[in-house]
Amino acid sequence: MDIQTLTVWIRGRYEALKAARDAGQTSTELALIAGALLLGAGLLVLAIRTKLMEKIGIINNG
Repeated sequence: MDIQTLTVWIRGRYEALKAARDAGQTSTELALIAGALLLGAGLLVLAIRTKLMEKIGIINNG
């Protein structure tokens, strides 16, 4: 998922939750948002690590 799309979705959901104040769904939705953020952060770290390992390989072999 695109980071920009995810950010827009999270902002929209947060605003909707803030406006609605639905206690039953708030904790569940916040848990889903936190999970999505953790997943996105993990994918970002993986992408950076992969790119870094690629660059290190080029330096070591080059």
